[in-house]
Amino acid sequence: QVQFVESGGGLVQPGGSLRLSCAASGRIFGYYTWGWYRQAPGKQRNLVATIASGGTTTSVDSVKGRFTVSRDNDKTTLYLQMNSLKPEDTAAYYCNTFPHDSNYWGPGTQVTVSS
Repeated sequence: QVQFVESGGGLVQPGGSLRLSCAASGRIFGYYTWGWYRQAPGKQRNLVATIASGGTTTSVDSVKGRFTVSRDNDKTTLYLQMNSLKPEDTAAYYCNTFPHDSNYWGPGTQVTVSS
C-alpha cells in the first residue's frame, strides 16, 4: 500500500535545470533512507542520490555539485534539484527506499536533456 509518484520531468536544454518531486503515500514504519534512481534506454536502473532519515545525503560522482536531494519537513515529499544538466542525464527518474523495494516503484518521470 506504499506508493511513490514522481513528477517534474520534461525536456530541457543542456545546462538547464529541473526540480523533480516524489510524493509518498501509505504508511512507512520506522526510519528509512530515500533514494533517487534513474534508468536510461537500454540500461539498468541505477542509484543517483539518497537522503537518510537524519538528513545525511549521498550522490554518485557523476552528479556531485549538480544535483541536490532534499525533503519536506513532513518527510512525505522528496526532491531532486538538477542543475547544469547534461545529455547523459537523460533518463526516467524514480524514487524508492534505499535499498529499494520492488513493490514501491512508481511510474517514474522522464527527463530529456537535448538541444
